[in-house]
Amino acid sequence: MNAAEKEILLNKVKISLDKIRPYLQADGGDIELINLTDNYKVEVKFTGACAGCPYSVQTLKGGVEQTLIKEIPEIVEVVAV
Repeated sequence: MNAAEKEILLNKVKISLDKIRPYLQADGGDIELINLTDNYKVEVKFTGACAGCPYSVQTLKGGVEQTLIKEIPEIVEVVAV
């Protein structure tokens, strides 16, 4: 992916994460965008109560990843770093 395409996708990811963020913040947590890799993987970091939460994997795969892939079909996976 070229730089312009990456910038467009990063903006879409940020918008999608902003839609998810209030749900995480309601439980005292948050999510931070770390990177969008060249193979269309989104790297995120959970913060606050979400960091170390035993349900964070379910939140990541069942909530964050599904939402991002639905809204941005180019995304293939979301991983926590």
